[in-house]
Amino acid sequence: MQLSKLELLAPARNKEIGIAAIDCGADSLYIAGPSFGAREAAGNPMHDIEKLTSYGRKYGAKVFMVINTILYDKEIKEAERLARQAYEAGCSALIIQDLGLLKASMPPIPLFASTQTNIRTVEQAKMLEELGFSRLILARELSLAQIKEIRANTSVELESFIHGALCVSYSGQCYMSERLTGRSANRGACAQACRSKYDLTDSKGKLLVRDKTLLSLKDLNLGDYIPQLAEAGISSFKVEGRLKNISYIKNVIRYYRSLIDTFIESDGRYTPASYGKLYGGFTPRPESTFNRGYTNLFINGRRGDWNSGDAAKSIGEFVGTVKSSTIDKRGGKTNIRYHAALRIENGDGICFIGKGGEVLGSRANVTEPGLVIINDKIELEQGVKIYRNFNHNFEREMEKNMPKRLLSVTLDLTYSGDEIVIEALCEDGTAAKVIEAGPFEEAKNPEAAERSLRTQLEKSTDIYVFRVNSLGGGELPFLPISAINDLRRRVAADLASAAELPETGGVSRVVPESASGREIPENISGIFSSKKISYLGNVSNRLSEQLYRELGAESVDKAFEIDPPAEAELMRCKYCIKFELGMCPKEGYSKPVAEPLFLVNGQRKFRLAFDCKNCEMVIFG
Repeated sequence: MQLSKLELLAPARNKEIGIAAIDCGADSLYIAGPSFGAREAAGNPMHDIEKLTSYGRKYGAKVFMVINTILYDKEIKEAERLARQAYEAGCSALIIQDLGLLKASMPPIPLFASTQTNIRTVEQAKMLEELGFSRLILARELSLAQIKEIRANTSVELESFIHGALCVSYSGQCYMSERLTGRSANRGACAQACRSKYDLTDSKGKLLVRDKTLLSLKDLNLGDYIPQLAEAGISSFKVEGRLKNISYIKNVIRYYRSLIDTFIESDGRYTPASYGKLYGGFTPRPESTFNRGYTNLFINGRRGDWNSGDAAKSIGEFVGTVKSSTIDKRGGKTNIRYHAALRIENGDGICFIGKGGEVLGSRANVTEPGLVIINDKIELEQGVKIYRNFNHNFEREMEKNMPKRLLSVTLDLTYSGDEIVIEALCEDGTAAKVIEAGPFEEAKNPEAAERSLRTQLEKSTDIYVFRVNSLGGGELPFLPISAINDLRRRVAADLASAAELPETGGVSRVVPESASGREIPENISGIFSSKKISYLGNVSNRLSEQLYRELGAESVDKAFEIDPPAEAELMRCKYCIKFELGMCPKEGYSKPVAEPLFLVNGQRKFRLAFDCKNCEMVIFG
């Protein structure tokens, strides 16, 4: 039976974080090059990406480079050059948003359709597959039923986000940052307007909600849904976080590696997408790393409590409530006695939610059971909740106690006359053969000699852990422990050589001179004119406009960044403020509401509309 590969895909802000992710069990990485990444603060030089692809090959781990912003005409040539460099550096695929790249001069490298292409329907998925994408990164807002429907109607690989920050708008369809600040989310410069505070008013100016983060969502955590997602057809499980630090990536990737491995071991239909198993190391704690609270969003087909609450920042794990607090006015310290759910330790970062919803933070200076002293003056009432957003001991544990990722190797040893032959086969398919010529000293205790051989051979060296499959031939000779260890090290060295694992550098790949744009299949040439699919938008260059016209579009609007209308749909969201506030008529709310409702931030005012037929909220501005 052909086993289906399941991939754990990790974000990498830089080379060091990428290596840490692989060491913690990632099957693949996604990373930006020098430009055109949807996180402009996470760019990397190409020589670092080349080193990452080399490091990943040790474990069969792949590197995907993102070119996932929309592009202007003057940028197409540079994007083509970066695509060639990614191919030559050994990247396994490019993740793109701008469909104009389908008409550009590109290397023969697989293309993945970014979640920024807003893949929410079967029709959109089928079109992108037929355009030549080898993988589709689905919208985060889909349910298992919707994923299954897409799987049933396509054969391309499907990727789903399983963890991390959530955009309130459908990805690729948010223009609020561009409208407010001139910083385009589709150009990698999102100002995160969704994390700001807003008032909510009705059409008569009545204040319904004051100064709340009404558009800020909790973070995604689908750890409980790995089996269901695999059953629905997802083959790549993606963690968000190309702006996150190294401890976040270590913790989250180790957490999901454990969950996916447990599932694979329980279901014989699947196998990991790379090689190697983790040994030892820290125990992951997803609640101890950055999060705004967790949600499974719409994966079960039901709405829930999605808003991040009073703050759009990470407040961490709940540790207790304030029993009493006193301020030492001379020393400038606050003594806090608390009812403990967890114990605060010296060096921990702790925070509280203030009366106005602001996050008040400090560092634990002195701690005892039920008591913490901080070097700040903070007035706290009885009952205020205390959270730990920096776990000092856990951070040290992750830094000092990393797991070892080792490849499994089976050994067959035969002894004939005055010669020992060891044949090794690694799980990645590489093989090695080591021959040691005698003469050897005769073993006075054959059983002890065999035990010694097995004990010393079945240890780890470099990235390999060995298991003796068979010991055959004549009577085993006596070998000193040092000699057996030397044999094991020689096997490891020969395996590494056989796998061609250079410490740095990429693979030898040359882009063919004939590299050019892809031809549009005839069977979808009229897909827009036949109204089989909704318009995707974000057309920012002549190549993407050409593509849309070949697909049958009679007219093509310019991207919002090029030609912004006076009033526009700035966001379309599965999230709904009326539902979140208990005002949804579908849920039985019948009190009259003077619509339209407005979000107000200072002098800025945004009109809300509610597409109840499709269960969506729209923000205009």
